[in-house]
Formats: sequence, structure tokens, C-alpha cells
Amino acid sequence: MSTHLRTARCLEALGLWALLGASALPAQTIAITGGTVVTVSGARIPNGTVLIRDSLIAAVGANVAIPANATRVDATGSIVTPGLINAGAQVGLVEISLGTGTQEQHVRRDVAASFDVAEGLNPASVLIPVTRIEGVTSALLIPDGNFVAGQSVFADFAGNTIEEMIARNPVAMHVTLDENDRGAGEGSRAGALERLRQLLDDAREYQRRRNDFQRAQMQTLSAPAAELEALQPVLAGRMPLVVTANRVFDIRNALRLAHEYNLRVILSGAAEAWEIADEIARARVPVLVVPLSNIPSFNALGARYENPARLAAAGVPIAIVSGDGIHNARLIRQEAGNAVSYGMEYDAALRAVTLAPAQILGLQDRYGSLEAGKIANIVVWSGDPFEFSTAVQHVYIRGHEIPLTSRQTELLERYRTLPPRY
Repeated sequence: MSTHLRTARCLEALGLWALLGASALPAQTIAITGGTVVTVSGARIPNGTVLIRDSLIAAVGANVAIPANATRVDATGSIVTPGLINAGAQVGLVEISLGTGTQEQHVRRDVAASFDVAEGLNPASVLIPVTRIEGVTSALLIPDGNFVAGQSVFADFAGNTIEEMIARNPVAMHVTLDENDRGAGEGSRAGALERLRQLLDDAREYQRRRNDFQRAQMQTLSAPAAELEALQPVLAGRMPLVVTANRVFDIRNALRLAHEYNLRVILSGAAEAWEIADEIARARVPVLVVPLSNIPSFNALGARYENPARLAAAGVPIAIVSGDGIHNARLIRQEAGNAVSYGMEYDAALRAVTLAPAQILGLQDRYGSLEAGKIANIVVWSGDPFEFSTAVQHVYIRGHEIPLTSRQTELLERYRTLPPRY
């Protein structure tokens, strides 16, 4: 691990990471007044106030005392919500989907448990402003492309350095158990599952006999020491295992694996999960679901738009993620709106892009709702956040207002008058 990321982890452990990115900026107090405050964790507050002090929410309510030195933001007629969280994105890890030189989300080995995407994060990515001006203030940035892809990080979309952006690192381990990684099992799903079991068994054996392994006094194991070491938090239950699985039997295999090894499993994709929603609910396994998954394939013959609604109705904790977590991670609010149109309750859908992902990822004490003491990631909307025509009026990340500009808005202004002004 690099010195930079060791420092970031130490700051997180001390509870100081919330100040990163704001430490170089002047202290400030902001009062967002007059809007309908949707706290997510509680009732809506008409004509409410959200008071921000530096990087944190200081108070939320209908009768909040506003300090004389506060900067007032009039949100009358607007909706105020927590910043949206996309729990399956690669913004800042990939710049051009077809340009391999701009892709930092994977490495070329099929067991890459030790791979940490954090140092591939580009704070200068043009996709970050594009995403955050649509109300997405944070994301789980995930690795892909491998059987065992590696570890994800949780980041806010503000800051000039990796350390300033990252809120927690690592967050979860990611593996794939569907047709896209049958190659890891020599062409068979069953083979891939067998290989994953062997990897977990060897990681346990490595933990018990670490000294023997280092002295080469035990049998050869299925992965190098660095990969087996990285799996220890997963086996100990300190780190969740995010399993990409879409067909019913792949999902059941993931649930079986969770039971056998006592793992904290989170399902990702889960296109056919609606068929066994009750089983998933009984297993208390959350799901990161893509609402606009409806095109049948051999990997998901039963895909349907009602998947989020049926899972939520069964009591499964769900977070809504976008099908394209790179260029279209910004469209998560529209995907949540589509989930509502196919039967999901409105409040549940809003929770699925705010508080639910924070809870699933273990960040609910800092993110996901408008409550005193939480990180001041806040969005002011001109109307219903799920309505296509609604505009973002203000975005605050860690208590500081973010300019509503991006490469796209700059191009719009440049070519608004033709011929363009240079």
C-alpha cells in the first residue's frame, strides 16, 4: 500500500476524513431555507431549513435558529434532498470506454483480490463534473473484468487529489459468478464456483499456517500470498463480498456460498432476483439492482422492469445503480423514476439512491439522509428529482457549493451562438 493511501486510511480511522478537501477552504455557515426538505430518514419538512457548518449538517428542521453570519440560500418552491449515491460506478476510473489507455478499473489476472482501484482514480476526470451536476454526489467505485476483480472504494465527487475524494477505502471485495466469468472455471459456472470455494479454503489455510507458507513448508495454494491476505477481511466478516450474479441458479449459488462460509454477501445485477425475492429476503442479503434491465439474454432470460419493485415489496434491502456506471452514472435518478413507474413506492426508490446504499455499505452514520452530524452532501432541485424536466439548482459536497459547470455545459455555451466564439 502506498504512503498516500496509508495516510488516508489512518485519517479515516481517526474520524478526520470528513474534513479532507474542506481543510484548505475557509470555514463557512450556510442556511438553505424555505424548501421542502426530504430528510429520507424521517418526515418531509415543508418550509424547512438545512443548516450547514463547514463540512457537516448542523441542524435540520422547521424552526432552526440561523446564525447572523450564515449565507442564506432561498429554496422556496424547491425540493431539498441528500446527495444521490451510485453504488456501482466507475466515474474517474474510466474516461473513454473504447480507449484502453484511459481505463484503470481492472488488472490482467483473474484472481485480483489485492487490487485496489483507489490509485487509478483521476480527480481531473471530465466525467466527474458531468455526474455531480445531476445530483450524484458520491459513488462506490468498483473494479471489474475479473473473476475476483478486487476492492472498491467510496468517494465523494469533489477534491483535487485522491486523498481528498476518498471517504472509505476499501469498502468491498468484488467477484463474478455468471456466464461472463465461466472461463475462470475452465468454461463452466460450476467450475468457477468450485474455484472460488478452493480460493476461500486456501485463504483460511493460509491464515492458519502463514509462517509455514512463508517458509514453503506446506502445499501449493491456489493464489499468491497477497491475494490470500486480501481475502482475510472477507472471511472474518469485516468486508462484504459483492457477487455479480443474474440468473436464479447463480443467485442461489451466491446465497449458498454466503451460508457455507458465513460471508456478508451483497448481490449485484440480480436480473432474475424477483423470481426468488422471498429467499433473498430470508437470507437478509441486500441487492444492487439495475432498474432498466429488461432485454433477455442467456445470462438473464427472466429480466424484467418490475425487479426492483418486487424485491422491495418482499423486504429485500436494495440500492439502485445505473446500467452504465461510467458516462451515464448521472442518470441514476431517472432509473429510480423508472422503477417507480413499474411499481416501486416513491419513497422506497428515493431511499434506494440515498440512505439504502449508505446502509448496505456501512456508511449510514455519515451519508444518505439529512440529519445533524452527517456529511453535508445536499442537492436543491427545481421540482421532483425523478421528473425528467427537473433541474438541479444547487449541489453541496462536504458543505461547499459545487459550480454547475462541466465540459458539456461549456460546449453548450460555446456553440449556443453560431459561428462559435473562440
